[in-house]
Amino acid sequence: MKVGHAQKTLYAALYAAEFPAQALLRLRPDLQSKAVAILHGRNTQQSVCALNGHARRRGVTPGMTRLEAEELEGLLVLQRSEETEAAARAVFLECASRFSPRIEETSEGTACTLVLDIAGTERLFGPPQKLAERLRSALVMTGFHVSIAVSANYDAARMKAATTRGIVVIPEGEEANALAKLPLRSLNLADDHYETFVLWGIRTLDQLAALPEVDLISRLGQQACRLRELALGKARHAFQPIEEKFQLKEFLDFETHVEQMDSLLFICANMINSLVTRATERALSLALLNVHLDLEGGLIYERVIRPAIPSADRKFLLKLVQLEIAAYPPQAAVATLSLSAEAGHSSRVQLGLFTPQIPEPSRLDVTLARLKSLVGDERVGSPVLEDTHQPGRFHIDSFTVNAKVTERKPAPPRLALRRMRPPIPVRVILLAMRPIAFRNAEKRYEIIDAYGPWKTSGCWWSDNGWDAEEWDVLASNAGGESIACLLALDRIRDIWLLEALYD
Repeated sequence: MKVGHAQKTLYAALYAAEFPAQALLRLRPDLQSKAVAILHGRNTQQSVCALNGHARRRGVTPGMTRLEAEELEGLLVLQRSEETEAAARAVFLECASRFSPRIEETSEGTACTLVLDIAGTERLFGPPQKLAERLRSALVMTGFHVSIAVSANYDAARMKAATTRGIVVIPEGEEANALAKLPLRSLNLADDHYETFVLWGIRTLDQLAALPEVDLISRLGQQACRLRELALGKARHAFQPIEEKFQLKEFLDFETHVEQMDSLLFICANMINSLVTRATERALSLALLNVHLDLEGGLIYERVIRPAIPSADRKFLLKLVQLEIAAYPPQAAVATLSLSAEAGHSSRVQLGLFTPQIPEPSRLDVTLARLKSLVGDERVGSPVLEDTHQPGRFHIDSFTVNAKVTERKPAPPRLALRRMRPPIPVRVILLAMRPIAFRNAEKRYEIIDAYGPWKTSGCWWSDNGWDAEEWDVLASNAGGESIACLLALDRIRDIWLLEALYD
């Protein structure tokens, strides 16, 4: 760009009409072919705030009361959900951000309007017409129907998108002609100004632009100059881009409580498809899924699903959700469904040429999910030692796959301690406070050597306290069988236990 020359501007305005209806129907393909009206307000004063095309053809109009709408045959009436709209708006904004990082929102009423600064994107997406087509196709794939207008003037693109259908590209310098037949309401006039123009017989923007500028300002003030510039498509605008945090979340408020698992999984499949698509656009996968359900009666159901490695396999993730819900079914009918995810990077392990084939991680996750449904979450995973002096204390963490391959040098053979779970109760014979023999349920062993005692205790202030005396012994029975084992005296319960065997 040469010094002294202003950089050319170019904007693409996206106008999603009836956004409350689009937000509720984008995840419900079973309802998109039906006439649907969205209600807003209190129970006694509910009225139609948004509707789809099928409902409009049946005679539904905005502002119609609930009673009037319910009298129309074949019309499905749904309640407006602000949380569903917020989740849909985030998806709408995220899809648009793939074409430009500079976005300003000018939403009004029940429409969602975004204006993208697309100056300098020709090398990435081609000319404005092609960019607009690709942008509209991406939004349709996400579940939104929009009109798009492209212009070098910000307000011209915004007003044209709100009053047209499809895609319109306004050539530079032709803004006034493109806006000429737009209604006066496109300027968002104050009521007193609108009434004044109506009295003068002004109905369209070209009629307003034809008025003498000096006379117009003398009658309506300096604001009239701004209105005239808007009508001519020459108004200046200070672009104010918004910054949104990347968040993977989908939400749906059911019109009737859902009791069947198949219906719930049908919606989950659409949500997972949307989450995976949004993650893969950023070269990411889903590392965690959080299923949140609001149940009938004010109950809350929440499950966290964490695959062994991040995945973008839609069928696999849906299978994990299905197994989780089947293992821990909700205790009441479902009122709302929220599915959120955390993104992660898919790991790849480069195996050697002669390395044996390993199982697919998805099969491992499904197997772990089925095992959890049989024995419980706390019994499946990786053991982790706890930070305590109590022998044998550990807990189970979720199993994860470490993609980093490390070479281990061969270690010299060591004595292994094989813990008995649970420990086996034994009867011990003492001589001078030292064990000389013990007997389990089957055999009697004479102790040849005994080393100890090793005394440990702790956590006396809680229910998890322990007080033990341990002996390492070498023993043999009458049949000549020799064993090396660990005997422990539980002082709290006053019993002897066979804790472990040495291999």
